[in-house]
Amino acid sequence: MSGKLYLVPTPVGNLEDMTFRAIKVLQEADLILAEDTRTSGVLLKHYDIKTPMRSHHKFNEHVEAPKIAERIEGGEVIALITDAGTPGISDPGFMLSRECARLGIEVECLPGATAFVPALVASGLPCDRFVFEGFLPPKKGRATRLEMLAKDPRTVVIYESPLRLARTLRQLSDYFGGDREACVCREISKLHEAYHRGSLSELSSHFELNQPKGEIVIVIKGCDDKPSKTPSEMDSGSFEL
Repeated sequence: MSGKLYLVPTPVGNLEDMTFRAIKVLQEADLILAEDTRTSGVLLKHYDIKTPMRSHHKFNEHVEAPKIAERIEGGEVIALITDAGTPGISDPGFMLSRECARLGIEVECLPGATAFVPALVASGLPCDRFVFEGFLPPKKGRATRLEMLAKDPRTVVIYESPLRLARTLRQLSDYFGGDREACVCREISKLHEAYHRGSLSELSSHFELNQPKGEIVIVIKGCDDKPSKTPSEMDSGSFEL
């Protein structure tokens, strides 16, 4: 029997967001790899999933990925989950997926929960074109990235820690302009889910005084500055006085 790697999304908040198919895959797999076995243990117990589980996280994935791929080549079906959301999206998963793909091992990612999609769609900001940045660089390269994103016409989506939110909003206001529309989404799919909409300067002032708790997604409207017309465009008569 040929082995297979399943990347299985898990709820970002409400445990009932788990899909029937995800439960079935986890029940039938030979092994579950979990970012944190204690966190995932709560989910598995809730759905009476008794499949063996072991840790696979950012501190050991460099070493573990080749070993796990070898087991899958040997015929095992292995499922990878993280603490919340889809593996590989600001979470471990890429290295194992890449190693399996390199070896020609079948990899399948189930559709399911991730925090940035509901945040984007519910923000009220344009979602036809967007760029997902995950967590910004903490130090090196941060200013360069902010300068680049400030000019992007697409809606920008960022993950942030509640402890760093006020600082990040100040920086976003400085680089993007204080009047740029944005939405701070908190605790997606949880009891205290909330959306704070306004300009970056308004949001910065609010969260300076009100430190939030829980997972944070920041959604920022893209740059709508229109470039000046080129000489050729002006010569064609397609300009306004």
